[in-house]
Amino acid sequence: MIAMDELLRQRDVQGDPIKVALAGAGAAARMIALQLLTPVKGIRLVAIGNRTLANAEQAYKEAGVNSTATVTTAGELEGAIAKGVYAVTDNAMLLCEASNVDVIIDVTGTVEFGARLAMYGIQNRKHLVLVNTELDSTLGPLLKVHADRAGVTVTNTDGDEPGVAMTLLRYLKAIGLEPVAAGNLKGMIDPYRTPETQRSFAAQYSMNPIIVTSFADGTKLAMEAAVLANASGFKAGKRGMYGIRCVHVKEIVNYLPLNQLLDGGLVDYALGAEPYTGAFVIVHEEHPIKRKNLSYLKMGEGPLYVFYTPYHLPHVQVASTVARAVLLRDATVSPVGAPVCDVAAVAKKDLKRGEVFDGVGGFAAYGVIENSDVFNTEGLLPMGLSEGCRLMKDIQKDEPITYTDVELPEGRFCDKLRAEQNRYFSLESKPV
Repeated sequence: MIAMDELLRQRDVQGDPIKVALAGAGAAARMIALQLLTPVKGIRLVAIGNRTLANAEQAYKEAGVNSTATVTTAGELEGAIAKGVYAVTDNAMLLCEASNVDVIIDVTGTVEFGARLAMYGIQNRKHLVLVNTELDSTLGPLLKVHADRAGVTVTNTDGDEPGVAMTLLRYLKAIGLEPVAAGNLKGMIDPYRTPETQRSFAAQYSMNPIIVTSFADGTKLAMEAAVLANASGFKAGKRGMYGIRCVHVKEIVNYLPLNQLLDGGLVDYALGAEPYTGAFVIVHEEHPIKRKNLSYLKMGEGPLYVFYTPYHLPHVQVASTVARAVLLRDATVSPVGAPVCDVAAVAKKDLKRGEVFDGVGGFAAYGVIENSDVFNTEGLLPMGLSEGCRLMKDIQKDEPITYTDVELPEGRFCDKLRAEQNRYFSLESKPV
């Protein structure tokens, strides 16, 4: 990590920056564009793909770029990049086809389109940075399999809590400590929040109320925890995690079950705790002299110790993930194998047969983390696949949704990939 600045400086001096394309031009994407364009040495944002061209152009304008080229073919895109001209397109798939794009950052927040983009990008040997936890928590393990076969990196991003936690966790392991838990700091959760209840707050910050709802109702937290679980191997201690409310994150060690921490580790979250943002990692140490040394260093009496990063800056820290992926083939956050945790769709209210789910951050359902073995045994419906599903029976508020409860939309690519993911890891887990 310390060497990354020097590697990027060398690329900048050589006139060969990492060429980044951005898929999406919403609020988060525009913040990323502004950060990369103002500028990060050794990285160049060469193109933005978004179905509304005006939004892609606006992302460049906010960073002081007033001249862009609209491209409609991969050849036109390659030509613009070669000339140093910033490009915009309403066809994000062109980003995958251009030979002089190194890495694609997906900020679409979609599962169906994101899955198509990811697989096409991997097919064209593009590194992928997923600022798309919805996709990663649903199909990340399979995307990793395909990326490995193609020789490219697929990764979630530093700056989002799973990336902050994994960067800290890997550092602690590297210096000889034993992580046994990791997670987020969360201010509040109310699973019954809707785009209507969040509309006013979203307007204050020019955000989409659906996205804000996914934060407030706990769905995004569950998806981030699943991404972290799949990368660390840690499980959820119970459905939904414990969500310990405490004054300071350091107090969380007083409440998480020690037997579960020492039996494979946990993902979880601290609720309402200082420093109110960022991520934490808990390590375990039994050696008496080491514990005495840690006590002298003001880390507490042990045997559990909390380390934390008191910030998370997705649009800023994404540059680190881009550089690591392209220059070192090092994923910030990537599944270690089969899914460890998944996110189940749960009814926000009493639902009637025939109703259609409106997906993440909607009115119908919220997402809850569950360990994958239980998830699959119960046939639970992934929250990331819930949008567009039609209920085949009445469902009560707070009741988990199963595959047998719904009719899936016809012909979705994401459903095919989910089935492939289940087949692949089921076969892989069988004894030889």
